Order: sequence, then structure tokens, then C-alpha cells
Amino acid sequence: MTSPTRTVLTGARVVRPSGVVPDGRVTVEGTRFAAEPPDAPDAPDAPGTPALDLTGHWIVPGFVDQHVHGGGGASFSAGTAEEALRVVATHRAHGTTTMVASTVTGELGDLAAQAGTLSELVEQGELAGLHFEGPFISPHRCGAHDPALLRDPAPADIRKLLDAARGTARMVTLAPELPGGTDSVRMLRDGGVVAAVGHTEASYEQVRAAIDAGASVATHLFNAMPVLGHRAPGPVAALLEDERVTVELVNDGTHLHPSVVGLAFRSAGAGRVALITDAMGATGMGDGAYFLGPLAVEVRDGVARLAEGGAIAGSTLTLDEAFRRSVLVNGLSVPDVSRALSGTPARLLGLADRVGAIEEGKDADLVVLADGTFDVVGVMRRGEWVVRP
Repeated sequence: MTSPTRTVLTGARVVRPSGVVPDGRVTVEGTRFAAEPPDAPDAPDAPGTPALDLTGHWIVPGFVDQHVHGGGGASFSAGTAEEALRVVATHRAHGTTTMVASTVTGELGDLAAQAGTLSELVEQGELAGLHFEGPFISPHRCGAHDPALLRDPAPADIRKLLDAARGTARMVTLAPELPGGTDSVRMLRDGGVVAAVGHTEASYEQVRAAIDAGASVATHLFNAMPVLGHRAPGPVAALLEDERVTVELVNDGTHLHPSVVGLAFRSAGAGRVALITDAMGATGMGDGAYFLGPLAVEVRDGVARLAEGGAIAGSTLTLDEAFRRSVLVNGLSVPDVSRALSGTPARLLGLADRVGAIEEGKDADLVVLADGTFDVVGVMRRGEWVVRP
């Protein structure tokens, strides 16, 4: 029986759960991180052990994206393994080593068929789960979802999608003020699926009731919901103030003003912020005409909007760009940004025993970033280089 491949990375600043380790060292045994002895920087390695000097770089945990629809000209909603794998490859090259596939509003039968295909990729280890965004959302806040296909969140209908996903569903976004909303939240909670509040017209009180019933995520906070008001605070205040809720942020410079990103981090803390892409098919491609689900989208200057009406239609963001913006534009610390991109979503999704941190025994998922610019230099997933430094 051959020994697992051993790789040693040295010289970089390494972000670990305990903090930043200057001139750190990361050892990979096969597909997992190995333990580091206290004198690791000076410890000799066995002859022939590959070692890579990454002085002048950062090593951070692989990114975890819990909300992404497409990329590379492909979409999870296409319902084919070929397109789904193209989305995965596009984002992996930008550091996303763990990804939940998000669908968009469609007929229940179509969504069930998509779930069947995508669940096979979860079982194969290419995806970490499924997220149903719609059709159980408010027609008043539908954004880039076809209003003709929306429906109330009846628990029986949600159950059909969960059954089609064969245990791979991780999250469902719904508007809790709709008939059946609170009952559906309870059903999801009891079934171990994350209930997310989003695309909602709910009042502060209605969102509080949903959180008490088990809702634990704000789907792209601030977007597709009423603005924060000083007399009618609405969903934003309820979701930001509750320690039980993780808030998603799309930090692409279009969805949110930099000051709002800072406000959310100060209010919720990095332990309750999950930076997401909400990316659609144009990601990694360029401007032009695309589709998000059944709706036509035009991308200009990297901003995706519906061809009719002009509503923002997802993003063309990758998580490495979200990392750069968060540090260089928002002035957030590297450990906090790393946590919001990796540790927090991993915990939320129930994956923290495997991913989200550089720790002994976890999957060897990491991103090497250039100091100062935070450009991607290398990406490793389960011990193998996706992008080699």
C-alpha cells in the first residue's frame, strides 16, 4: 500500500482559526491537511518531500459559496451535468472549492428534474448541495424571477422538491409572509434544511416570527426586500439583529454600497456574514446577452440586468473578487474576510467538520493569494492543484 502524497507549503502568511501565522507552514497528506509540530517552520522533511516556498503570499481556506447560479456561459438551471460542471470549473479556478448549486424560479416539475441531475453531482462530490431560490417568493420582490411562475410556499410543494433532491437540498429561500410560509420554515428546520428569508415583503414582526420558527439565513441581505426604515424597520433590522441568523452579502460594487457592507459586518460580525456571488452564466465570460432561468438578461460593463425592466439579475462576481473588494475597498481584515468566505458558510451548511478552515484532518482546500493585490496565485482542492502556483 503506497503512502499518500505529501506536500509542504512554506513561507506564506497562513490564516488559521487561531489567527494569522507569519512565515507559516501547511502540510498536506493525500487529500487532507496534516498536523504541524510546534517547530514546523524549521522542521526537516523526509527526503523527496515536495516543498513550495510561497513567501510573499497568503494562504487562506478554500472559499465556500452557498449561493451561485452559473458561470462560464453555463447555468445550474439548464438541468444538465455538462453545464453544471462548467459552472463548477469556472468558480473553482477563482478559489471556490466548495459550492452549493442555486436554482431559479421555474415550474415545480422542471425544478424537480434539475434537482435530480444536480443531486448526482452532489453524490459524486462535485457539489456540496442544492439551494432552491424560488418559486416560493413574493411577487412584489421577485427581482429576476419570473412572476408568472411564483407560488405560495405550501409545505407539500416544498416537500416535492426536497424529495427530488434525494437528501442533497441544503437551503430553500422563501417569503415567510406568504400563506404557508411559517409552516414551511418549521418543516425545513425539522428536516435539517436551512430556511432562508428572501425576496420578501415581510414586516419586522413577520420576519421575527419566521426566525423563531427556524429561519436562519438572510438571502442577499438588503436586496429584494424593503429598505431599512426608522418607523417600519422591516426585514433588514430583524435579520441583522438576531444572533441566530447568517446574512448573505453580494459585495460586487453593484448590489451594495461599500458603506452598507461595512454596516453589515459591524452589526453581524464575520461569524454571521456569508459573502456570496449570486453569480449567473455571464461570470467569467464578458458582456452580452444571456438567460437567468427563462428570463433574458443583458450584461453591460459586468453588470447583469433583465432585458425587460432592468432589475439586477444576479452578478458576474467571483469570490476572489469579493475577497479583494472586502479588503482593499471596505478595509476589512484578512481573517474576517476569510471567515466570511469560508468558515461561516461551512458552519451554516453543516460542513465545518470537513471544510472552511486549514486544520488537521479537514479537506486540503486552500487558496494562495498575492500579498497586496490578493490576486489568485494558486488553488488546491482536496490535495490537488486546480491552479498551480
